[in-house]
Amino acid sequence: MIKLFVGGIASESTENDIKELFSQFGKVRSIKLAMDVFSGKCKGFGFIEMEGHEARAAISGLNGKTYKEQALKVNEDRPKNARRGGGRR
Repeated sequence: MIKLFVGGIASESTENDIKELFSQFGKVRSIKLAMDVFSGKCKGFGFIEMEGHEARAAISGLNGKTYKEQALKVNEDRPKNARRGGGRR
């Protein structure tokens, strides 16, 4: 199972919209979009879990593609420590 980070999601997008988009590459095991608590709209990013080969196909097929007039950024999610160079210094 691979967890993907998806950025550049249009604010009017729903989890169903994104699930449908990624389903063309395989089964979406889980999806969680970051939602604004006041407006109820997507904050522009989320996380999706898919099987390995399906996740890699989704990265290849969707990274940099335009969806709802926004360029998507799709890559494998990294642990928090790896994002910032390994933690405190």
